[in-house]
Amino acid sequence: MVFVKAQKSKAYFKRFQVKYKRRREGKTDYRARIRLINQDKNKYNTPKYRFVVRFTAYSHELPHYGLNVGLTNYAAAYCTGLLLARRVLKKLEMDEEYEGNVEAAGEDFSVEPTDTRRPFRALLDVGLVRTTTGNRVFGALKGALDGGLDIPHSDKRFAGFSKDGKQLDADVHRKYIFGGHVAAYMKTLMEDEPEKYQSHFSEYIKSGIDEPDGLEEMYKKVHAAIRADPTPKKSEKEPPKAHKRYNLKKLTYEERKAKLIERLNALNSAAGGSDDEDDEDDE
Repeated sequence: MVFVKAQKSKAYFKRFQVKYKRRREGKTDYRARIRLINQDKNKYNTPKYRFVVRFTAYSHELPHYGLNVGLTNYAAAYCTGLLLARRVLKKLEMDEEYEGNVEAAGEDFSVEPTDTRRPFRALLDVGLVRTTTGNRVFGALKGALDGGLDIPHSDKRFAGFSKDGKQLDADVHRKYIFGGHVAAYMKTLMEDEPEKYQSHFSEYIKSGIDEPDGLEEMYKKVHAAIRADPTPKKSEKEPPKAHKRYNLKKLTYEERKAKLIERLNALNSAAGGSDDEDDEDDE
């Protein structure tokens, strides 16, 4: 008989600790997060802020600024990062002091500290996404940098960085910021496959964007609108008039007391009526 050593004994399973739910689902890397937010002891509990970028959804606030279509591409990510940066600085009353890069030329930009207050510093948190060159998370990073936030970064992951030349092509990066790659694809489909263009860009056509050359002007207006007023917009949806209940309404003390008195009065009146009927039968 072959002897087989038990690799995981009873003692192992008695001491087994279940991991967090989001770690089991592969959604959150807590090991990376704790190393991102841990602060040095000599910083005396100074808070560290994260610039969290996730692409499980799209920015639902961009339609308030004139961007109704293409809410998940690189250009929309730039607009979202710009909106977040301007909103944070507006809240901290630093928006006039740190305007950022207004022109968005595609070149690498880092905010410089002024004499009064240091720029707001945050650390990029990309979650579990693959940090490949040209990823949309770096579009949001570029928008936040141009908005005036101080985020440690390198230009090696921006769209347009050449691995061979080891430098960033600002023209290519600018094209991505203003949706030039989307416009190029629109032109290709219009010439080669008009039917696919009608179905693929149907929302663009409904919004009045018939020509690819109009994308850059649209994104310029969106950037200007964000810088003009980055404050949150109130929802225009009307609240529901009546909520449907699936359980009984919880009564207050006074309501329970009144209901009990009503029930006792009903029982007393019923008992009094039965007594009168018995007296009539005896007579």
